[in-house]
Amino acid sequence: MILRAAQPDEFTEIGELTVAAYVADGLLQSDAGYATELRAAAHRAARGDLVVALDRSTHAILGTVTFCMSGSSYAEISQPGEAEFRMLAVASVARGQGIGLALVRWCVDRAREQGCSALVLSSLDRMHAAHRLYDRMGFTRLPERDWAPEPGISLLAYHLDLAP
Repeated sequence: MILRAAQPDEFTEIGELTVAAYVADGLLQSDAGYATELRAAAHRAARGDLVVALDRSTHAILGTVTFCMSGSSYAEISQPGEAEFRMLAVASVARGQGIGLALVRWCVDRAREQGCSALVLSSLDRMHAAHRLYDRMGFTRLPERDWAPEPGISLLAYHLDLAP
C-alpha cells in the first residue's frame, strides 16, 4: 500500500469512494445532504490534508482520510494544540486489509510532526467497526465533546494523547 497526498485528478473518485463507503455501511443515503460534503474532496484538499491509500501494484484508490488542525474549517471538536481527522473511508473491496489502520497511523504521525498534544475525532455512534479500530489504537472516549449536528445524529468524540 502507498499513502500519499491526493492529486486533483483523483478528487471526484475520492468523493465517490467516501460516499460509497458510508452508504455501504448504512450510514446515509447517497443523495443525503452530508453526501455533498463527503463528495467535496477538492474542498477538503484545499483546507486540510487529503490523503489516499493506493494499491501498490494497480495504484487503485483503496481509502482516504482528511486531516486538519484545530481552527481550520474542517475541524469540529479539536482545541488549540490538537489535530483532528475526518471522513475516514475504505472501499468495500479493500476492507479488512489494514487500510483504515494505515490511514489513522498516518494521521497520528502527521499530528506528531505538527507538534500536537492530541489527535481527536468524531464518529457516528453506529460506526462500531471504526470504534473497535480506535480502541485498538489507544484512543479513548471523550464524552464531554460528544455532539449532535442535527436531531437524530449522535457523534461520539475520541482522543489520543500524543504527549511524549
